[in-house]
This record gives sequence, structure tokens and C-alpha cells, in this order.
Amino acid sequence: MACRSADLWRYQEVLPVRNRGSQIRLGEGWTPLIDAHRTAARMGIRRVWVKDEGQNPTGSFKDRGLCLAVSRALELGAEEVAIPSAGNAGSAAAAYAAAAGLRAHVVVPTDTPAAILEEISALGADLQLLDGLISDCGLVVRQGVEENGWFDLSTLKEPYRVEGKKTMGYELCEQLGWRLPDAIVYPTGGGTGLIGMWKAFDEMEQLGWIGSERPKMFTVQAAGCAPMVRAWEAGHDAAEVWSGASTYASGLRVPGAVGDFLILRALRESGGGAVAVPDHSMAEWVEKLGIDTGIFAAPEGGATAAALPILLDKGMINEDEEILLFNTGSGLKYVGMKPLD
Repeated sequence: MACRSADLWRYQEVLPVRNRGSQIRLGEGWTPLIDAHRTAARMGIRRVWVKDEGQNPTGSFKDRGLCLAVSRALELGAEEVAIPSAGNAGSAAAAYAAAAGLRAHVVVPTDTPAAILEEISALGADLQLLDGLISDCGLVVRQGVEENGWFDLSTLKEPYRVEGKKTMGYELCEQLGWRLPDAIVYPTGGGTGLIGMWKAFDEMEQLGWIGSERPKMFTVQAAGCAPMVRAWEAGHDAAEVWSGASTYASGLRVPGAVGDFLILRALRESGGGAVAVPDHSMAEWVEKLGIDTGIFAAPEGGATAAALPILLDKGMINEDEEILLFNTGSGLKYVGMKPLD
């Protein structure tokens, strides 16, 4: 592995794109794992890591999934792709479609961060703004797919985005010397990242790279949009759609995750759980993480750090454990956005 490319394609044998000419590469993956020792000291936790996905090509973890999905669409002969997005997935789809020479159609809510809208437009995508939530955008995309035959990149409407996201699991394990942390704290909107990592751990066990041990998986959501937290607390196997979703973390403003049952299954099988944090706590921890680590995290990344005191207080993690947080995007994409509570 040491001589392989420092991107997600280093794991190409377990990825679904076989034609190397269809493997679109913009430098996605192999993001740094930062030792957040000052944050660990703040909390009295033995060790805290931050996986900084903000260093992907378009500034978020969405590049992983859309890299694979667009590459596979190209391999299958698609000419146009479409996606509903709360923001970052739209940027990633536009970038990889442009690199592949495909036409991208992106539908986003009107309150999507301005920097993301400019990015999508600059990358040549057909951008449509909709007064509503990502679920409403999904209805518009579905109509376009049915009428025009576009390749649908919507969450879990195709299997390839999960395949791209699972590389986060392979990477963190390799970066830790082919072992896993005690717990992973992950900000969850649609949840494909968590689903993908859980899949990666099973694959690595089958390959003989790791044993049967698994980290506790924790979902973090916004207090103003927490369908997975509500379902987990109620002991349900699926989540009801959240009414009146409200948070400045656009990636967490997902009222209903298509893969809800898969997320909840991973949480329970791992002995993990789900917690919600308010916007002002996210913003507070974005600042603290910046001071502690030099990472300018997205609100979603701030949410994972904000969850730590809650998890400690509830006894869901303890001070002797090694905890890995995911910062899923760059704070630069949210400049000017303010907490809604």
C-alpha cells in the first residue's frame, strides 16, 4: 500500500469502477488525521483525533461519494447526471461531472450558503434554486430523471456514493496502523458516510485486515433537525420525517434520511448512539476546534466536538477511550452563515 496513490483510488480493488479511463481523479481522499491533543485535554479524554474532510477538492467529504458515482456513471455511458443537495453534494457533483465531461443538474434550497451556490455555477452545472428543503429538491430531480433519463445521483438511489464514502473507513484504519478507534463521532444528515464506513469495517474483516472488534458509532444531529436521534431514543427501527427542520448546518438539514434503518442498525450493533446539539454549540466548538487544532471546521464538524461533553455526561464514552471526530467540510463554505438559535 505504501507505494500507492495518496487518494481514495488506492483501494481500487474494492471499488466498483473497473475501467481506469473512467476513474475521475481530482485528489480526493487520503485526508489528514489530526491529533487534537488540546481538545482531548479540554475534555479529559485520553486521545481525540479529527479526520479533516474539509481538505478534499471541493472542501467536503461529499467528493468521495460523488467521485465514485460520477465515475461509474461515465463508465456506464451516462451523459447527464442530476442531484438534489443541501449544498456540498451539489458542489461535488458539479466538479466531478465537469471533470468527466458530463452535464450536471443540481437542485438546492434557496438558503444554501452563497459560497456553495457560486461554486456550483462556476463549475458549469445547471443550477436550480427551490424554496423548500432537500426533500422537495428530490421531487424535482425525480421528475427530471423520469422525463429526461438523467443518471440519478440522489442519496441511496444508486449504490456508488456509499462505495466512495466507505473509503473513509479504510483510510482511518490504515492511518491508525490497521486498527480502529474506540468510538467514531459522525455528523449525520443523509448518513451515507456512516453506512459506508460500517460496510468498510465488515469488508476489512473479510479480507483479514482487522478482527471482529468495531468502534462505537455515534450520530450527531442538529437540535432543529434530529430525526435519527428521536428514532434512536424511542427504540425505533426507522425514523419519521422531521417537521420544520431548522439549522445553519446545511448538511444536517435533512428531515428524512433514506437509509435511516441502516444507520440505526449500525448504531445499535456497535453499542453507540445518537445525540443532538444546538446551533450555538456547533458555532462555539468551531471556534474551539480552530484554536485547538488549526482546523477551520464546518458547523457539522463543530457538532461532533460539541457532542463530546454530552456523550461523556451520559456515560456513552469515557475518558480512557480513543475518540475519532469527523469534520466533514471546510468552514470557508459557510462564511457569513449564523446559528439559527
